[in-house]
Amino acid sequence: MRIARHLSLIAFALAVLASAGSAGAQATRTWVSGVGDDANPCSRTAPCKTFAGAISKTAAQGEISVLDPGGFGGVTITKSISIVADGSEGGVLVSGTNAIIINAGVNDHVTLRGLTLEGLGTGLSGVRFLAGAALHIENCTINNFTTGIDFQPSGASELVVRNTVVRNTAGATGGGILIKPSGAGTALALIEDSGVTNHRFGLRAEPGSKVTVRNSYASNNSTNGFLAIAATGAAELNLENVVASGNVGAGVRSEGSANSIVRIWGSGVYNNGTGLQAVTGGQILSFGQNRNAGNTTAGAPTGPLALQ
Repeated sequence: MRIARHLSLIAFALAVLASAGSAGAQATRTWVSGVGDDANPCSRTAPCKTFAGAISKTAAQGEISVLDPGGFGGVTITKSISIVADGSEGGVLVSGTNAIIINAGVNDHVTLRGLTLEGLGTGLSGVRFLAGAALHIENCTINNFTTGIDFQPSGASELVVRNTVVRNTAGATGGGILIKPSGAGTALALIEDSGVTNHRFGLRAEPGSKVTVRNSYASNNSTNGFLAIAATGAAELNLENVVASGNVGAGVRSEGSANSIVRIWGSGVYNNGTGLQAVTGGQILSFGQNRNAGNTTAGAPTGPLALQ
């Protein structure tokens, strides 16, 4: 009896030690390098080779930093984490798949900063968001995917995109930034100092979305630049100091129902097929101080709004 009890205590102690060792294997900051190795601990002096290799060795709320230029492969993120390339190119090159997928917990925040994502014309999404509290994309370039940023949260989620260019999506259905909550999900989004160019659509907000775009542009897209669409539910798109130019369809479009609302102020709409286009009940409400010129059809707001 005494021997069995001692053996039980020893087993318990070994389990505790193993657990502590496993927790200790995750660092709050890890590193990747173009000449690294995923067998390394991902320290600064022994960096990993890929983001996927580093993420398992990085604690929740930690940071993966790019030590020197390289291509670090696609990754799926399931926890709060930051992936940062400040001063060195942090490349993700994929073909026929997604570059970065976020499928995290309801309280998890993810930051992507300074990354260059390349889809080679066959990549699916540069960044695909399924779940999490918030996603921040800063100082990034996203190129040659079917959809650049595909934000489809299943819960209440936030998206912030700053100083980022999304360009050259491939295929007949894709676009620059798609904000399309799934199920009971909602999206609260801010896009600023960013651009979407040479897509099927530039930025598209669907039901469950409340999106504000500031100091940004949508240009040379084969359908619409900025679009809110809601046949059921509601979609809200606020445009402040933006430029919509050279889009084959509309520079700014609202469609589906009266619950599809675009508000616009201080913006330029130039050289599009139609400047401002509201169809099937959609609303475009203007605070004024907009320029609508050079379009094949000018279009007009459906109503005014008073500055307060």
